[in-house]
Amino acid sequence: MDPVQQLLDRFKPNSEAESSWLKDVFTFVSEHLSDVTCCPAPPFADAPPSGVLSLCVSVVTTIQQQMSLTHSLPVSYRFLSVSQLVSQQHLSCVSNLSWSTNQQRAWDKEAELTAPGHRALTRVNLLLIGCLTGGRGGEWRLTDSSGSVRCECVSPSPLWLNRPVFLPHWNYISHDASGQDQEGGFLELIGCPELLLPDQGLAAVRGGGAVGVSEAAGLVRHRVRGQRVSVFGQVGSLCPLLVVGGTPFFCFTLMDSTTSLPVLVKEVSHLWWSGCVTAGQTVCVTVLRVCVLRRWRGNHILCVTEDSQLHADYTPIGTPTPVDIRSNTPVDSLENTPVDSQMDVMSQPQKEEEDSGSGEEAEPNVRIKQSRVISYQGTVTEVVNEGAGLYVMDGKVGLCLAYQPTARRKLRLGDRLELHHVHFLFRPCPDFPPSMLCACLRSTIRITAFSRVGGTLPSHRCPGDGLLPRLLLQNNRGVAEYLWACHLSSQLSVSLVHQQCVCILSWRLMEMLRTTRRQRPRDIYTEMLDEPHVCPLSQYHVDPSVPQYLSVSDLIGSLKDSCWSSMSLRSLLPTDASGLTRSQINSSLSWSCRTLSSDPQAGDSLRRRPLLLVGVLELPSKTSELKHVLQLRDATAAVCCVVTETREGEEEGQRSCFNTAWIGCLVGVLRFTMVTERFVQSDFPSYQHLDQDRFITDKHCRIYLQFSLSDLHILSPSVAMETHLRYKGPGGNVAARKQTEEEEEERVERKRRKRREEPDSSCSASSVTLTTDSKPCVSMVIRVEQKEGMAWRNTGVGQQEGEEEAGLRLGFSVRAALIGSVVTWGRDPKNGPMTEQEAEGEGCRKVALVFSGVCSRWFPILQSGCFYRLVVANTADPSILIGCGVPGRSGVDLHVDSTLQVRSDWRFHTLTRPLLLNTCGQAPPPAVLTVSDVYHCRSDLVGFQGVVSERLNLSDRTTQSGLRRTGSEQVCPGLRLTLCDLSGRSLQVYLDLSHAPYPPGLLPGNTLLLSGFQRRLSRTGSVYCSSAPISCVTVTAVSPHRWSGPPPSPRMHLGGWSVACEEGGVTVAQVRGHVVCLLLLQLQWVCSDCGRKYTQSCSHPQCDSTSSVFQSSAKLVIDDGTGEAHVWVSGGLVRPLLGLDEAQWEGLQRALRVRGHIRVYPRGRSLVTDEADSDWPLLGFLLSTCSSVVTRQSLVLTCRRKFTRHTPEDVRRFSRGDRDFLTRLTRPPQLTCLSLTHT
Repeated sequence: MDPVQQLLDRFKPNSEAESSWLKDVFTFVSEHLSDVTCCPAPPFADAPPSGVLSLCVSVVTTIQQQMSLTHSLPVSYRFLSVSQLVSQQHLSCVSNLSWSTNQQRAWDKEAELTAPGHRALTRVNLLLIGCLTGGRGGEWRLTDSSGSVRCECVSPSPLWLNRPVFLPHWNYISHDASGQDQEGGFLELIGCPELLLPDQGLAAVRGGGAVGVSEAAGLVRHRVRGQRVSVFGQVGSLCPLLVVGGTPFFCFTLMDSTTSLPVLVKEVSHLWWSGCVTAGQTVCVTVLRVCVLRRWRGNHILCVTEDSQLHADYTPIGTPTPVDIRSNTPVDSLENTPVDSQMDVMSQPQKEEEDSGSGEEAEPNVRIKQSRVISYQGTVTEVVNEGAGLYVMDGKVGLCLAYQPTARRKLRLGDRLELHHVHFLFRPCPDFPPSMLCACLRSTIRITAFSRVGGTLPSHRCPGDGLLPRLLLQNNRGVAEYLWACHLSSQLSVSLVHQQCVCILSWRLMEMLRTTRRQRPRDIYTEMLDEPHVCPLSQYHVDPSVPQYLSVSDLIGSLKDSCWSSMSLRSLLPTDASGLTRSQINSSLSWSCRTLSSDPQAGDSLRRRPLLLVGVLELPSKTSELKHVLQLRDATAAVCCVVTETREGEEEGQRSCFNTAWIGCLVGVLRFTMVTERFVQSDFPSYQHLDQDRFITDKHCRIYLQFSLSDLHILSPSVAMETHLRYKGPGGNVAARKQTEEEEEERVERKRRKRREEPDSSCSASSVTLTTDSKPCVSMVIRVEQKEGMAWRNTGVGQQEGEEEAGLRLGFSVRAALIGSVVTWGRDPKNGPMTEQEAEGEGCRKVALVFSGVCSRWFPILQSGCFYRLVVANTADPSILIGCGVPGRSGVDLHVDSTLQVRSDWRFHTLTRPLLLNTCGQAPPPAVLTVSDVYHCRSDLVGFQGVVSERLNLSDRTTQSGLRRTGSEQVCPGLRLTLCDLSGRSLQVYLDLSHAPYPPGLLPGNTLLLSGFQRRLSRTGSVYCSSAPISCVTVTAVSPHRWSGPPPSPRMHLGGWSVACEEGGVTVAQVRGHVVCLLLLQLQWVCSDCGRKYTQSCSHPQCDSTSSVFQSSAKLVIDDGTGEAHVWVSGGLVRPLLGLDEAQWEGLQRALRVRGHIRVYPRGRSLVTDEADSDWPLLGFLLSTCSSVVTRQSLVLTCRRKFTRHTPEDVRRFSRGDRDFLTRLTRPPQLTCLSLTHT
C-alpha cells in the first residue's frame, strides 16, 4: 500500500486541509529527514516497515500530544527546513505549538514587563524537526538534509545526541546582538525536545563499577600506566571552553565532602559535554585515564578518553547529602533564595572585608581589597557593552565576563543566569554599580532561561568592539582599570569626532592615568585547577579619585546650570557693601567670575572626581562666541579655550600658544580650569534689596576653559603634529628632511610601478589620483614682528565665499618680516623643515598681512617673534604672494610696507626650527617691559607684561550697569585692569571694547602681554595706559586655581615718597607710622540714589527714593619719622580705626539715623562738632573716642598716592614784625587708605 495512504488511514483526517497537511508531513520527512541523516531504528510494532512512515507517525503523534488534542491537526503550522529557516527568516521569532491566544498575550506582556522598552519576540507557526548533532567547539546543531543551524540549550542531555527530534518550543535569533554573526542566526531550545525514536539509553554503570572521588584521588597519586577508572561525584566547578595552540579543551572538578579531583576533556568528540555538566550535579564519567599535565604543578589529572561516557544525574549506592562547593551548605539553599536576600548576603561580609583590605596602600588614595567567591542567580536587565562583556543583572548588580573567553552566544536582555564561583567586588569602579560580579576561568555561567525579547543593535558601537578583552589579556591590567576603560570607550563612541576605534583611545588614556602596577601574566591552569583558588580577580584596587569623563555639551550644560544657582549677590560685594550707593552696587554686580578646577584637590570643582575632556583642538569657527581663542570640539559641542604652552630652552614659564601643529589633534585634557563669566544688568536700590530678583533686568554668561598644552595628551596627532614630533630634537632638521625626501621618492616610485602593472583602462584614473595628491603650491616664510588687536573694521574688501557682506568685518593685521623669497612646490610642505632655498633671497623686506572675515580665525595662533610658513595651494604662480605697494612720486621716500590681503584658503604652518641664515632672521624680538619699566619709559606706545590683580567694568553712560547690548547679547563697553609685577608695583590699564569683540582670559591672576598701548599721564600726574586701535591683548600664562593674590606692595617712607613718585611712579605702597591727629571724622546717612543727606527722607525735593546707606570717612595725619602724610580712610576701615566692634558700630548707625549727619573736626587743640546740642550722648562718645583711641595707634597702612599739581593755595604768607613773607610750602602727601592693620 502507498505509505502516504497508510499515513492518512492511520490519522483519519477530518477535512481536505488536514489531508493536505499530512501529505506535506510525509513529503517533508522523506526529503529532509532520511535514514542517512538519522541513525536507523526498528519500526513500530503497529506501523508498516518503513523508516519514513515510522518517522511521520512519530512526528504527528508527538504533535498531537503537545497540543493535547487527538481529533484535530495543526493545519495552520507548516514545516520548515533548516536552510529555509536560515535564508528566509530574517526576524527573530518564537514558536510554541501548545500556546493558545491568551497564553501568547500573557507571555508577551510578561516579556515586555521584564525588559521595559523592548518588544517581545514575534510568534510564528513553524515546525522544526531534525537530528541534534555535535558541532565544532562543543556546540550543538540541528541538522537535516538541507543544512544545519547552531542550537543553544538550557540543559542538554547526552541522550539527545544523534537522535531525530521534534522541537515544540523554540526561539530563533536571526543574528547575534552585535550584528556580527557571520553564520546567520541560531536556535534557542526552550524546554526539552521530543525524541522521535525509542530511547535506547546509555550503557548502564552499576554502583560497584564506579569509585568515589576520594578513592579515585588515591589512584591518581599512584598512577598505573594503562589503567582506566570510572568516577562519580558532584560537579564542583565547570571551566569555560578554551582553545590553546589550536586545541580546544575544558575542565571540571568532581568532589565529595573531603576531596576534589579535576577532569580534563580534550577529545573533540566529547567537547559537547560542556553543556551537559552543571555545577552541583552528580555525574559519573567512565573510562578515564590518569595523565600528566606538564604546565600545571599538580601534574596528575584525570583525562577523558574516546570510550568515555557521561552519565548525568547519577545516583550511586548510599547517596550522600549534596554539599555546596563554597561553604558545605546545601546547594539548593542559594537557588531558592530571593534576589534581594542574595544581595544582603553579599553586602554584609563586604563591610568586614573592606576594613581588612585597607591596610596595604598601593599609592595615595588607592586601596587593595580582596574579592569574595560566591554564587548568584539573576536576570540580565541591561547590556552595557556586549563586546567588552559587561552587563547589569536585576538592575543593581554588575557582571563582567571579560576574564573568560568569548562565548558563542552573547547574553541578551532578559536572560536568566545562574553563576557559580564568581568574584564579588565592591565599588571597583565608580562608573558602574557598587556590586560587581566578575567571572574568571573557574567560574560557570549557565543560562537557565532564554530572553523573551528580541535583540537590539546599539545606537553607537565602536568598529573594534571586542578589542578591549584582547587588550586586557595582552597587558594584564586589573579589573578596576578595565572597567574604567570600558566606560570611557562607551562614552567616547557617542561624543568622539574622529571615526576611530575608541577602544584603543580609551585604553591609552587608562594606561596614562591609571599608574597602578601591572599584574603578573595569567597562568590558566593554576587559575582553573589550583586550591586555594588564586586569579587576577582575587585582588583589586579601589581608587575614589579616578577621572570622570564629560562630553563638552555635558560640561557646558553643568556649568550653565550651576552658574546662577551658585551665585550669591552679597558675596560679590566688598565687606563694607552696606555703605555703597545704588550705582556702586549695580556696577559691582555687573561682572563676576567663577573659576572651577578639574581636580577637586586643587580647589572648587564641578564634580567630586577629577574631570577628563577629549576633543579636537580647532581654530575659532564663524559661530564661535569668542574669536580670540582656540576651541575644543567633540561630536556634541565646542567650547572656547584660553591655551598657553611652556617655553622651551633656557627661558622658563609660559607663553601664548603659537604652534599650528596642534590644530586638528585629538587630545585628552587632563588638567584645566573652567571659567564662567557672569554679566548682570540690575537696578538694585540698595544693599537691603539684593534678595529681590525683580531688580535684575538681564543676565547672561560666557563659559570657556583655561589650560596649558603641557596638560594635554595627544591621542591622535594631526599630520602637522606628526611632522613636528619627527623633527623635534637636536639635529632633527637634516635627518628628518632626508627621511622625508626618501619617503617621497619611495611613494612616487610605488605609484609608478602600480601604474605600470595596472591595465590600460585604469591608467587615466591613476594619473588623476597622482595629480590630485601632488598639487602645486607656493609658500614664503615670515617672522611676525607685530600683531594688532582684533576689531570690527571697514576693510572695503568685496564679499568672499563663506563670508559676510562687505563693510564692517572682524579683522586684524600683522606686520611681518619676509625671510628669503617665494618658493614653488610640487606638494604642500606644511610645517616641514625650512629649506635653504626658502632662506635665500634679497635683504630683509617687510610685509603687512591683513586678515578679515573668515581669515581672522588665525588670530589666536599668530604670535610676535615666531616663524610661519604661508602656503597657497593649487597654484604655481609666485606673484600671488607679492604684496601691493603705494605708488609714489619721484623724490619722495615711502615708509609704507607692502600689503597682502590674506584669503580664506591660505594656510599658516609654524616653523619651530627655522634656518637663520640672514641677519633679518637673527634680529632680536622687541623687548617686553614690566610694569615698573612703564613708569620709567618715555615712549608714547609701549608693550609690557603684567599680572592682573583687579578688574572693573566701565560704563558707557547709556546703561546703568555698564553693559552694552549688541545683537542678542550683552557686552562690556570698557574695562579697567590693574596690572602688577613681581615688585608689587601696579598700573591701571583702560580697554575700549566698543569696536572690538570681548576678549576672554582677562581674569585676576592671569598674565597678560599688552602691545601697542598708549602711555599717558592723568591730570594729577599719575601714569596709566589706554588702548588704541592697534592695541593687542594676549594671555601668556594662566593662574593656578588657588591664586594667592598680587605680591605685597613695596614699603615706602613718607619723606621719600614724593621723590619716588617723580622718579619711578610708585602709586601704591605700604606705610608704617603712628596717628598724629584726626583732621576730620564724618558719619552720615545719604540717599542711595542721589547721595544727598537722608534723615526721614531724602533732602532733595525732587528725589522720591526711600532707601538710604550709611557712609563714614576720616582724615588722619600719619607720621613715620621721615615725614607726614594726610590719609583718607573711608567705608569699612573706619570701624577698626575707631576701635569699635560690630555691635557698637551698628548701634552708632541707629543712633545717628534720626539726625542723619555728624561731623567732628579739630579747632585749636581740641575736637569740636557742628552740632548745636552739646548734650547729645553720641557726641560725647565720638569726641572721647577720637581724642583718646585714634591718636594713640600705630598702624600699617597700604595706601594709594593722590597726585596733585602745585596750585596758588600752596603759597603761604607769614608775618614777622612789620614784614610779610610769601613762601611756597610743600604739601604733605595725600594718601587713600586701601587696607589697615594695627601693630
